[in-house]
Amino acid sequence: MAFKHMEVSLFDRTFRDGEGNIVLGQMPNLPILVWFAATLLKIVLTSGNLYAGLDAIAFGSLFTWAWQELFQGVNYFRQSLGLTVLVGAIVLRI
Repeated sequence: MAFKHMEVSLFDRTFRDGEGNIVLGQMPNLPILVWFAATLLKIVLTSGNLYAGLDAIAFGSLFTWAWQELFQGVNYFRQSLGLTVLVGAIVLRI
């Protein structure tokens, strides 16, 4: 459903993509998959340089995912999710 010649409501901008589909979740992309893998490996390797490297990779990939969602998310919900995760990740690092 294209949005030609119709008024777009706040609901539509919040939850629908450009094709009119309601989008709350999507297939995971590379940054979120890398974050998940690094986080799982951090559970196994709990100390040392390898842990520190995995921690940096996990944070960097989560930051990248959140940044992409914030600026390229398909709707306001996905963009606000990116902003929330980005702020949360930074706050938890401080």
